[in-house]
Amino acid sequence: MAIVDVVVVGAGQAGLGVSYYLQRAGLDHVVFERGRIGEAWLSQRWDSFRLNTPNEMNGLPGLPYDGADAEGFASPVEFAGFMRRYVDRFGLPVQTGVQVVSVGPAEPADQFVVRTVRTELPRDAVHARAIVVASGFQCRPVIPAIGDRIPGDICQLHAASYRRAVALPPGAVVIAGSGQTGCQIAEDLLAAGRKVYLCSSRVGRARRRYRGRDTTGWMRDIGLFDMTYASLPDKTASREKQPQVSGLGPRGHTVSLQQLARQGAVILGRLQDVAADTLGLGDDAASNVRFADQFSQQLKDTIDAHLVRAGLALPPLEDDRADAPDPEAACASPIRSLSLREARVSTVIWATGFRSDLGWVHLPAFGVEGDPVHQEGISPVRGLYFIGAPWLRKAKSGIIAGIEEDAEFIARAVVTQLAADASS
Repeated sequence: MAIVDVVVVGAGQAGLGVSYYLQRAGLDHVVFERGRIGEAWLSQRWDSFRLNTPNEMNGLPGLPYDGADAEGFASPVEFAGFMRRYVDRFGLPVQTGVQVVSVGPAEPADQFVVRTVRTELPRDAVHARAIVVASGFQCRPVIPAIGDRIPGDICQLHAASYRRAVALPPGAVVIAGSGQTGCQIAEDLLAAGRKVYLCSSRVGRARRRYRGRDTTGWMRDIGLFDMTYASLPDKTASREKQPQVSGLGPRGHTVSLQQLARQGAVILGRLQDVAADTLGLGDDAASNVRFADQFSQQLKDTIDAHLVRAGLALPPLEDDRADAPDPEAACASPIRSLSLREARVSTVIWATGFRSDLGWVHLPAFGVEGDPVHQEGISPVRGLYFIGAPWLRKAKSGIIAGIEEDAEFIARAVVTQLAADASS
């Protein structure tokens, strides 16, 4: 059986970043990817989707963005192409079409056995002294149990399976969830002339551009991306959804519930229940509108305070109607129930997020709900590491811009472990 120093599972940006640093350290390793390089970008996004961070923030270790459109936003196909070029440029040992079906302890005790299935080939196995899991934190679509009560003739799909409006049955569409994904799909459907009912939730909003630059640039400069999990006074803040925003358009654009309402969406409260063909809705639509407004204003105030402390003049404000607050929440519908039949709804799209899918890791490194237990990506099982999770180490861990720092940290931890093992 083959033996390598490290097996990295997943060839997205996180796995490739770790591979880059492992290669620089001279470690014999392999990256297994069950699909294509950047598979999640290619198979879990709709046609019009664009990345939510500008190109200049989407470089990888050793290869910053050097194109002509630093303030633009790449498509998933473009970003996956960048990752393929990255692999080729540095000669990273990526094997595609290889699904890892189990990771478990091996003999000797300081090794793991990694069992794989390759396309049209029998199962194989390799021994490794360390494992880096870079594939499973947000890959299993979540559909709430109440989905089972939606009438069978209504098309249901998770947002990960949505591609374009024309692929859906004719009729109105209910979207459950108003995070980045729910709002962006709502825009896509509205642009195609569909009637949209958006079941909102408590999600902040970030203005796309503020005082002459993309807001994410200000967030980086202020240090918001470098906040650590340990520094959070309220750890539940780490579970808040990414703020509403879109990368669609030459410089992206702001997304808000009030703007979606002006485009024709019906802004509802949270989807709470289903009885026969009727949806039961919460009374929180107005509070969700106000929360997004307050979040946006607080972010802008934080940026302005940073500029004042730095002794810098405040650049002028651009007009952005989508970010104009709705203090009376006039865009929120008071509807508390919605008959799917009467509203002529043909489709329900669940924009309800993802969970980890790590049942193939047969090691004592998980909590009662199946989520990985780790300290900054280092698990309690010696030799097992995780990367690619939101708030793995800092606020930026969940975005491409955070991969370089996290990948270097994890790779250094692996190098240190293997060196200690070799000397013991």
